[in-house]
Amino acid sequence: MSAAPTAEELADVRKACSRLWDLDEQRFVPGQDYAIDLQGGKRVFTRADAAPANLFKFVKKDKFFSIPTYKAFYALLDNYEKETGHAEVVTRQEEQENSTFINELMKTKPIQYVQRYLCCKGKCGSSDADFKRLLHDTWFKMYRRETKNDSSGFEHVFVGESRDNQTKGFHNWIQFFLEERKGNVDYRGFVLPRKRGRGHDAAPDENDHLITVQFAWEGELKPVTSMFVGASPEFEIALYTLAFHYGDDS
Repeated sequence: MSAAPTAEELADVRKACSRLWDLDEQRFVPGQDYAIDLQGGKRVFTRADAAPANLFKFVKKDKFFSIPTYKAFYALLDNYEKETGHAEVVTRQEEQENSTFINELMKTKPIQYVQRYLCCKGKCGSSDADFKRLLHDTWFKMYRRETKNDSSGFEHVFVGESRDNQTKGFHNWIQFFLEERKGNVDYRGFVLPRKRGRGHDAAPDENDHLITVQFAWEGELKPVTSMFVGASPEFEIALYTLAFHYGDDS
């Protein structure tokens, strides 16, 4: 499948997002590459634990580490201080890990698609170096949340942060699985969606790739968070990069 955006996709960012999903060739397959156990559902305001067991039953480790973008993504997850208000110190090794991840991303169709899309829209230069710089600045450039250089886009979205005894960000299934396996995450059930115009709830199932859940991270509650399950790192980086740099114009 070509990674070049069509005229229709350039005119409608929603169609571009659908195309990104189709381009995600390294997405994990539910029941084959991983399995989840959703257990009980709940409202956002409900605090009782509706899930006595873990969310994840298994993730195929061999497949995970055989895919370069997944392996490079994994290496980034221990590079951050959980608490906001503490300036991050980026080491030379961590800078190299960031570069390795970006270089691996550039080989994938979702990222190549977004590069061409944003270039067509005048949001970035035409060279690979220009787009790598955009990816770096979007995801790894430090900014101030409570103090100078205490956060980044990657840390907030994919790793998670703690502020005022509450979990912030943390929207990634890989980080969720790893922290759950360490005993740091307590899955507390899925959040019941409400179907518009209908008088009943529609519960998700274990094959859904987008779920909304409640959990606690090291005792700090996240009342509601949505995350893709099984989606590749390149898909999520591509989707959120597109939304960040073009979403306001659509």
